[in-house]
Amino acid sequence: MALFGNAHTVDPASAQQDYARLLGHGEQVHAAFLLIRDTILFTDRRLILIDKQGITGKKVEYHSVPYRSITHFAVETAGTFDLDAELKIWISGTPAPIEKTFTKGVDIYEVQAILTQFVAR
Repeated sequence: MALFGNAHTVDPASAQQDYARLLGHGEQVHAAFLLIRDTILFTDRRLILIDKQGITGKKVEYHSVPYRSITHFAVETAGTFDLDAELKIWISGTPAPIEKTFTKGVDIYEVQAILTQFVAR
């Protein structure tokens, strides 16, 4: 489904198992989203952005963002002609936000609620 632009949620238990090597001792995945080839994990400690690169996707970049580093974030909902929703996250000390695009398969309000839960602690 992801190849046709249908981003979707991933079962947190499955993501916990698939990305166990990235997680610290006792760290738990609370939500996960697959966006075309990229993945976003919301753990109880941080946000992990998994960016597959190149044609084969064998090269992977992992961004680990502690929630305390997020200064603010914004979501832009999909419109009538623009069917994609966007998430922008600003990190302290970095002027440009991290931007991720979500297609119609993901509820951007759910993503915002999850992020609010962890950033507002």
